[in-house]
Amino acid sequence: MAFYLTRDENQKMTIDIDHLTEEELVELNHRIVERLKFLESMNTHHEMMQFKPGEQVSFEPPGRGRQIGTLVKYNKKTVTIITESGQKWNVSPQLLSKVKNKKSKGKVGDKVIDFPIKK
Repeated sequence: MAFYLTRDENQKMTIDIDHLTEEELVELNHRIVERLKFLESMNTHHEMMQFKPGEQVSFEPPGRGRQIGTLVKYNKKTVTIITESGQKWNVSPQLLSKVKNKKSKGKVGDKVIDFPIKK
């Protein structure tokens, strides 16, 4: 099943859906949703690759102060961060910032990263 787009002189895209059956509309909807999921996944992956495991990052969860920690793992949609207080967070990469000039025991490129001990 093919759906065709046309562009007018102003480069606006139009899809003529008036002639489509209910089944074709449902199929078009599924294809649009799948495409949007794919694009979101690619964007998340691109954002994730801006950070490396072992790197110091910060984020601000709602209702809490700024959290600083070390990125330890890539997940499907998030990255796992261990904070300086030893808490484990799964955070969307869009919410992270790199920590600049942060003196830390575990540096990017080291094979061993020291994590704080929970008390």
